[in-house]
Amino acid sequence: MPATGDARRAARAIDALRRGWPIRVEGPKAGLTLTAVETATDTTGVTGLLLSQSRAATLKLVNQRAAADIALPVLIKAPMGLDAALALAIADPTMDLQYPMKGPFAAAPLPDAEAALAAIELARLAGLLPAFLVSDTSPDDTDIVLASDVSAFDDSSALQIAARARLPVAANTDAEIIAFRSDADSADHIALVLGKRDGTPPVVRLHSECLTGDVLGSLKCDCGPQLHESLHRISNANWGILLYLRQEGRGIGLINKLRAYALQDQGFDTVDANVRLGFAVDARDFSVAARMLGLLGIGEIRLLTNNPEKVAGISAEGIKVAERLPLKIAANPHNAHYLATKRDRTGHQL
Repeated sequence: MPATGDARRAARAIDALRRGWPIRVEGPKAGLTLTAVETATDTTGVTGLLLSQSRAATLKLVNQRAAADIALPVLIKAPMGLDAALALAIADPTMDLQYPMKGPFAAAPLPDAEAALAAIELARLAGLLPAFLVSDTSPDDTDIVLASDVSAFDDSSALQIAARARLPVAANTDAEIIAFRSDADSADHIALVLGKRDGTPPVVRLHSECLTGDVLGSLKCDCGPQLHESLHRISNANWGILLYLRQEGRGIGLINKLRAYALQDQGFDTVDANVRLGFAVDARDFSVAARMLGLLGIGEIRLLTNNPEKVAGISAEGIKVAERLPLKIAANPHNAHYLATKRDRTGHQL
């Protein structure tokens, strides 16, 4: 069922956060006036910082009474001498080796848990660190967003076909590209249909955008080789579809993915790096892929993946997976640990 909030309010709030403007997140209780730490330039009037639960754990805050609920973000009182540079050092785990001495910090009671959780999700949608400056007052022109607005922004039912055209590609000259757009989310998702549609379930690849791997040829991941191997595997089948989903970095955005890379250089694996940044291990939304397939009139597929969670995720959205087709990619010295982590910690299978 579509969310009942206003996705456009969420879109305006995301834009404000990216520009360093304050927003007001309203929940069932007191609400919160927030500015993203990453884009803020002025700390005048700031009374606290809102941090993700995992960041609070790193800063040794979760044993304080006011931060005892491990499912919730943590509010801390603004430390003495807080400026934009210190706030960023507190929020960004990639800076911990550069600024190891921080604190002590005092956790404060969270005035509105639902508003705080919505704010953390807004940060992810904006591609920002999940950390905010908290103020007691709001300027008159502050954008207001409700928790239900954030849910509406994530609602894939708003996705529609926007354009389509013939697109011969190297893997198959008989191809059509179809673009999908939501009236709230500015991300444009793509389907590439290869071959002639018949009565058989298509071979489908759900491929999340990876600028570094798909375009730049990064050796840190296997995304680029998976993309090209998928196109050839689909082309060799009767017919099939590559869904190119704009969910960079497993849904945390390009800049946060690069932060995760920096944490990997410090010794964290890909799972712990995402968590240390304050995000889920995998924040992708497979309802988007299901909606795209539904708009194409497809209810049953042969899914090209090593990830059982993709099978479970797309199945939960009403798409029948008739068969899982493994996708074997050779490791290299730069991504061997990454591939082993996917196998051992997130259950990837061949």
